[in-house]
Amino acid sequence: MKLDRDLWALSARDLAQGYAQADFTPVDVFESCWLRLEQVNPLINAVVFSDRAGGFYAAAASAARWEQGKPLSPLDGVPVTVKDNINAAGMPTTWGSRLFADFVPTVDELPVAKIRQAGAVILGKSNVPEFTLHGYTDNIVFGTTFNPWDLSLTPGGSSGGAVAAVAAGIGPLALGTDGGGSIRRPASHTGLVGLKPSVGRVPRCDGLPIILHDCEIIGPIARTVADIEVAMQIMGVSDARDPLSQRYAGKPYQPIESRKPCRILYIETFAHSPVDPEIAKSVAEAADHLAQLGHEVEHCANFTAADPINEHVWPVIGQSGLAWLLQSHPGWENRINPTLVDMARAGGKLAASQYVNALDLITKVKRDLALLFERYDALMTPTAAALPWPAGDIYPPRIAGCDVGPRGHAIFTAFVNATGLPALNLPCRPAPSGLPIGFQLVAPQGADEFLCSIGREFESAHPWADRWPSLSAD
Repeated sequence: MKLDRDLWALSARDLAQGYAQADFTPVDVFESCWLRLEQVNPLINAVVFSDRAGGFYAAAASAARWEQGKPLSPLDGVPVTVKDNINAAGMPTTWGSRLFADFVPTVDELPVAKIRQAGAVILGKSNVPEFTLHGYTDNIVFGTTFNPWDLSLTPGGSSGGAVAAVAAGIGPLALGTDGGGSIRRPASHTGLVGLKPSVGRVPRCDGLPIILHDCEIIGPIARTVADIEVAMQIMGVSDARDPLSQRYAGKPYQPIESRKPCRILYIETFAHSPVDPEIAKSVAEAADHLAQLGHEVEHCANFTAADPINEHVWPVIGQSGLAWLLQSHPGWENRINPTLVDMARAGGKLAASQYVNALDLITKVKRDLALLFERYDALMTPTAAALPWPAGDIYPPRIAGCDVGPRGHAIFTAFVNATGLPALNLPCRPAPSGLPIGFQLVAPQGADEFLCSIGREFESAHPWADRWPSLSAD
């Protein structure tokens, strides 16, 4: 392999090729990524716990396997960061909260166990908002994470540390969680690919308490679709310890070829909600590009099927889940973010009938979407309604000149989680300022491979992996 980039800038697929050809070793790559971490992490605060000794040991073991021609997988020797709400044995899992500041799990959560068994080198844990319930990344324990593309702005959340690390070159791959858009929106804010898998597609066990019903899924974040698929081939295998994964028993994730023409419904906005004009323009161009690739793209100026999720379901699920979690932590009121205190108190006042009503609304939206998917293979939307905003602010209060609430920027993503569907963020043309923009593709449950096949095709025609932020402390 001809090297025209630093090792830390190579994709997971390029690393595997280089290892196989003995162009460099996993130890070389680990040292390059570690140096990059030391250089840029003080600027962005993406990685909040790092493990040099453990990482070096894993890299050395991987190097020996490659030298013997016996790698465990294409992920063997690839540096990965893990979000700080996913358990990695021997590393703190603080969940961004003082309530969990001393918690060090002794067992990996299942997806982490799988990537370890595949030979991945875990660099450390990435920053999150407290309890991963906000769309920006800041907490009392570790502070604020900054967007590598503009250090005054947020990378979004809750996988803000994960995307900031990959965007800045601290490893080519990250594990994040997506409970309401927490992989896809941050990926859109940092120019990355992010997959929210179908419910059950990535089995889970041995993790933190579940506070978002079955809406939160572990998924990969990377610079290329190919790297997303490398991770999914490791993690996307059913496991008896997660009953939700049993629908995929005997059906491990396997990449497929793109098919044409696909019927795509391009939705400009939900319920007339405002969208930043630069985002709207870029995503409209991406819809045109998909049509130029041979797909049938139909435009929809306004979409209302997701309204019940945004208006009536999401507040109930999040608030009640937080209230349930905190009831086992006496004195929590004085130890967590004040905005979460209000959220938890509101959750504690919700009736069981309101929670059941939320579940009933989810069922109705699932039916509506099932009928829609009889006509279309995929839905397309902007991933986020707003460009990144100041890093210390919870949300942007205005979009396209209109006042919005806390989830005004997040209107396009939560319905995917509530209904168990897969969704993929793909970068499109950046804003004139250089800030990244992404669009979202959504498919029927279980069609994860199909989404990535479209993503690969779009990426090949409109590549983005060589876009890098110019990081500077100035």
